Amino acid sequence: MAETPDPRVAVYLDFDNIVMSWYDSVHGRNAYSRDRQRIAQDITDPEIAERLAAATVDVGAIIDYAASFGSLMLTRAYADWSVPVNAEYRSQLVARAVDLVQLFPAAAYAKNGADIRLAVDTVEDMFRIPDLTHVVIVAGDSDYVPLAQRCRRLGRYVIGMGVAGSTAKSLAAACDEFEAYDQLPGISRPDASATSSRSRRGRASADGAAAGKGDEGDADEGQADEGSSGSSGKGKGPAAKRSGAKARGTQGSPAGEAAADGDAAAPEVEETPEDLHETARSLLRRALQLGDRGDGEWLHSSAVKTHMRRMDPSFREKALGCKSFSDFLKANSDIAELSETGHERLVRAVD
Repeated sequence: MAETPDPRVAVYLDFDNIVMSWYDSVHGRNAYSRDRQRIAQDITDPEIAERLAAATVDVGAIIDYAASFGSLMLTRAYADWSVPVNAEYRSQLVARAVDLVQLFPAAAYAKNGADIRLAVDTVEDMFRIPDLTHVVIVAGDSDYVPLAQRCRRLGRYVIGMGVAGSTAKSLAAACDEFEAYDQLPGISRPDASATSSRSRRGRASADGAAAGKGDEGDADEGQADEGSSGSSGKGKGPAAKRSGAKARGTQGSPAGEAAADGDAAAPEVEETPEDLHETARSLLRRALQLGDRGDGEWLHSSAVKTHMRRMDPSFREKALGCKSFSDFLKANSDIAELSETGHERLVRAVD
């Protein structure tokens, strides 16, 4: 068989993880846990349908990014495709030749089902297809850290992808390269403020209607009967049902259990733009200090960027509002001095 110089890429998507993480990113932390019961009950509910539409994942953008590393040999997405939320994506995935791996929950919630199946398939594929050069893991759980480390030990270049603010830092550090879903070309965060305000108005109307209905019950049946029905848990309005759904979602849903385990759906700390800039400045300062151990004080800017990416694979100058790495260096002139001569760009630490 003739050898091909083109890189060969395998893509593995923990689909539930990316859908829930992006939903939380658009609508607020733990939003999917709060809405999970309503989503399961009726996905066509106007309010729910609107919130899901605002947080739709662009699978094409993910696959296009993976294809930029080489030829796609296989692409697999792991989820329970009988769930209406996931079923909405089936045509989009099939159109991009994605292999849909069905996960049948053995219980009400099959914890770590996708994690284990994805990891087993990835390791098997690396031995079954030895000429695979790149592995793309689309997820955010820290559970995938051992998988990323094993892939690297077997000589594969590992690219991680997850939603910014919902990905374990340990997973990003375990990869050769990490890309945030929100930074992919064509992806923009929708303005969920209008959706949120409409949702609040819808909930207020529903609560008001429930309250009015309760008042009619008081008039017909008396205060004592109303109190007994409330204590028995019957006759609850939509607001009360949603409160119960929230409690159940937090404790029993994938996002809820992920929150308990410190996984992707519930990050411990959400970084602000100021935090990201300060982290990047600290990273640049460290890279210059470590690179200055040689004979010359001037370093190639490409080498500095490579060093920064090795220390933090999630570093992206474009995420900080800079069009190029040179612009990033110029924006931090108090840390780095940039010298541009023709096509050569050198940088050194500012004393």
